Amino acid sequence: MNESSVFYDLAMETVAIMISVGSVLIFLFGYIAIILVSLFLWRLVRKSVSREKNFNSLKTVTFGDESTVVSNTTASIVSVLLIFVLWGSFTGSKLLPSFLHVPGPYIGSGEFTYTAKDVSGETASANVSVIVHRADKQADKPVVEAGNGIVNDDALVIQAYRSKLLPWDKNDEIKRKNGGEIVKVNDQPISKNNPVDVGFARVSLTDKGTLNVVPYDGIQMEHIYLPAPEQVWSRLLTIADQGYQNITLAQHLGFSLWRVVVGFLIGAIIGIPLGYAMGLSNWFRGWFDPIVEFMRPVPPLALIPLVIIWAGIGEEGKVVLLFLAALWIMAIAARSGVSGVRITKIHAAYSLGASKLQILLRVIIPNSLPEIFTGARVAMGVCWGTVVAAELVAAEKGLGKMIVAASKFQNTDVVIMGIVLIGIIGFAIDVGIRLLERYLVPWKGKG
Repeated sequence: MNESSVFYDLAMETVAIMISVGSVLIFLFGYIAIILVSLFLWRLVRKSVSREKNFNSLKTVTFGDESTVVSNTTASIVSVLLIFVLWGSFTGSKLLPSFLHVPGPYIGSGEFTYTAKDVSGETASANVSVIVHRADKQADKPVVEAGNGIVNDDALVIQAYRSKLLPWDKNDEIKRKNGGEIVKVNDQPISKNNPVDVGFARVSLTDKGTLNVVPYDGIQMEHIYLPAPEQVWSRLLTIADQGYQNITLAQHLGFSLWRVVVGFLIGAIIGIPLGYAMGLSNWFRGWFDPIVEFMRPVPPLALIPLVIIWAGIGEEGKVVLLFLAALWIMAIAARSGVSGVRITKIHAAYSLGASKLQILLRVIIPNSLPEIFTGARVAMGVCWGTVVAAELVAAEKGLGKMIVAASKFQNTDVVIMGIVLIGIIGFAIDVGIRLLERYLVPWKGKG
């Protein structure tokens, strides 16, 4: 393959990707428009019902002031509800009224006419009856009268989101092997590069001369790609009651959480003292800084082959991978916390007669805790995301194992359920760390 063909293929792939991204951006812009409209309506409502004047309402500068910009609970609730509404709209969920559904696949019956021509130029036409049915329902093939003409009527039964070939000459006198061909569909010329729209489907001519009937899909997602919310909820209840692959849901969750907590704790126990040493000593900073900065951008997933060689495919290997994912983040967080302590506080402590140990325990550590908690939130998020990949390797229990096993059997509802559980638990972990920080570090943001 020469360079020009490689560049051409790359250019075509780039064009295809840009087209796909453009189609996604349309929905993204629509989502942003909904957010802006909801913000405008909320401000109108709040302005009309609330005239409260307090300290926060008088602030004009919001950047850099943590006490001013806080999460709006109403916006959070509307955001979550909107995501579920969009999810239900694009999957035809029964939880939503039908007028909120985006156009779905064509379901029902239809027909079209094809015109065949033999080698002598003689033409004849026949009707094709088509029934398109849902995946969870079956439909009987339409009954057509047996004809004795040059071409005879046909019938097809097609599942939604699928297509089917029509070997039209099986019951016709005009045969493809004798030079017969289809020249028109619904009195419109048809060729290999010129399909015909018959109202409910697109009919095209294949290389072998058969007709390929493709009913219109609409813009709803097929359930094998994205199941409706009620399907995911039903599967969650089933797995919570019966388990998945002879393992309960509690065991899957418990093993994943145990691996994350153990890996994070080991990483924090080693990373925080390392970060303090790097922040307090030029020697330690010079010694470990190249190592930390080298390992920091390396994704934990790239270390999986090496960890398998080092620690095997058992629990030790998974914990080691999560330890490495947390170690560098916690070290950098501790180092940043120490470096960010205001020198005026240290000078004030020295002027009051504090020793170096007292400055470390009473000034440096308390003032570095906010950075350490921020690093803990990031590290736990990285570990929780890495555990799914870690469980791809010879794991018998865990959310990652469940998701991978479900994907092999195209159980998309189980995959979505696992992803939702990962997101909810990750969010709960983050909220828990923030609450712990609020309790242990009440002086954060107060100078």
